[in-house]
Amino acid sequence: MLSPDVPASPVSAPIGQTCQRPHAVVIGGGFGGLAAAVRLGARGYRVTVLEKLDAPGGRAYVHRLDGFTFDGGPTLVTVPFLFEELWSLCGRHFKDEIDLRPLTPFYKIRFHDGTEFPYYGDPDAMRAEVARLSPGDVKGYERFLKEAETAYRIGFEQLGHVPFTSFFKTAWALPGLIRLRGHRSVHAHVASHIRDPRLRFVFSFHPLFVGGNPFKVTCVYSLISYLEREYGVHYPIGGIGSLINGLVSLIEGQGNRVRTNAQVERILLDGRRAVGVRLTSGEDVPADVVVSNADSAWTYRHLVPAEARRTWTDRRLERARYSMSVLLWYFGTNRRYDDVGHHTIMLGPRYRGLVDDLFVKKILPDDFSLYLHRPTATDPSMAPDGCDAFYVLAPAPHLESGIDWREAAEPYRRKVARHLSETVLPDLEDHVVTQRLVTPQDFQDRLLSFRGAGFGLEPIFTQSAWFRPRNQSEDIDRLYLVGAGTHPGAGIPGVISSAKVLDTVVPDAKAVLT
Repeated sequence: MLSPDVPASPVSAPIGQTCQRPHAVVIGGGFGGLAAAVRLGARGYRVTVLEKLDAPGGRAYVHRLDGFTFDGGPTLVTVPFLFEELWSLCGRHFKDEIDLRPLTPFYKIRFHDGTEFPYYGDPDAMRAEVARLSPGDVKGYERFLKEAETAYRIGFEQLGHVPFTSFFKTAWALPGLIRLRGHRSVHAHVASHIRDPRLRFVFSFHPLFVGGNPFKVTCVYSLISYLEREYGVHYPIGGIGSLINGLVSLIEGQGNRVRTNAQVERILLDGRRAVGVRLTSGEDVPADVVVSNADSAWTYRHLVPAEARRTWTDRRLERARYSMSVLLWYFGTNRRYDDVGHHTIMLGPRYRGLVDDLFVKKILPDDFSLYLHRPTATDPSMAPDGCDAFYVLAPAPHLESGIDWREAAEPYRRKVARHLSETVLPDLEDHVVTQRLVTPQDFQDRLLSFRGAGFGLEPIFTQSAWFRPRNQSEDIDRLYLVGAGTHPGAGIPGVISSAKVLDTVVPDAKAVLT
């Protein structure tokens, strides 16, 4: 793991002088960028990852406060084999280096009336829980899960690693989408099988994990339900940051580097070909290939000159639809709350109305649904002895809402704290000993996410696959994109898969030198 106190290494000499490996620059040290660096290194590239912050991670940045450790964004792993593949590329074994623990249940959903639904991977346990709430919906649940498997086969296995470089590849996928009736939303798909409104939430909320509106995104996103059941939900001891550290170790083991405190100001072009980047410090870093793990809208709007863009113009980016954002409150307590599990989803009184407030009206709702993460339920090392580490996520509209977070953040945090204190964390406000608050404004200012969107472009049909910013830039030669804002989309499986797409679209190292 690089320390922010370690000075950045000088850039190696350009190709043709002292190094015969082509140089790839990766903008951003999030999961997508680090995975891209590993894959490019395995293919013979000399790689430099340039990270704006003082440590890698991006949205998975780790906050360390007063002996507490807080994962900044993602909190679970659902497809371990994607990481195993990266370790294997480097001749190492993932299981030897990462202690990944399966969670049972995956999470608990707490309804507004206080009743709970534990969400398991075991089919019999899930059938029993469905029957406990609504016996008449067990058969409908089983039909839903079968269709979720079909969505997984189409959306993840067939399309997740496909570079949509032409519309014909999108057309190739249409028969499968038609069979699945992909024009329906996830919620409409679930509602066609399940009647109980509580269970309709349980099996339709997953698109919110990747910034999607369950009432709008295609039912292909029901694949998440099957993916969780197939591979489980896991937590790495040491937190998600242990995966970031592991990827950095892989990169350095390949003889490549991750530079921190290195913000890219713009991508350097020779005509319409990327030839390097310029840092805000004024330093130019030459490259044969540039990969941007920065937010795709930010990449085009701020790093590529307008005159070089014919596809992702300022007008198109301004008119695009962006995902909701989030308010994140990290806090540590001087007592433990052992009745609270690792993941708890706490629902408010509304579902569709709340989602409309976030995505359509773009207002901060008076009520809220919360995601509460307590990693110390599984890993006590994340907090001092006798203490607990938490983060709570409250969905919020992105910055197009016009909310002044300098004024709104603290009152909303207090409201969240009161609600937690009155429900699952008694007397919470008397036991908080350290805390940090991250707002949609921070997503824009610190993480350079356009409009402060938490998950990049909203994953509606007209902004997916061929219609999304492509992994191989439409306008700039030798510029490639990975991360939440390109195909296949947000979430750890999505951004790791976006790096795998590079194996198809980035030329082999030998070809770059000729």
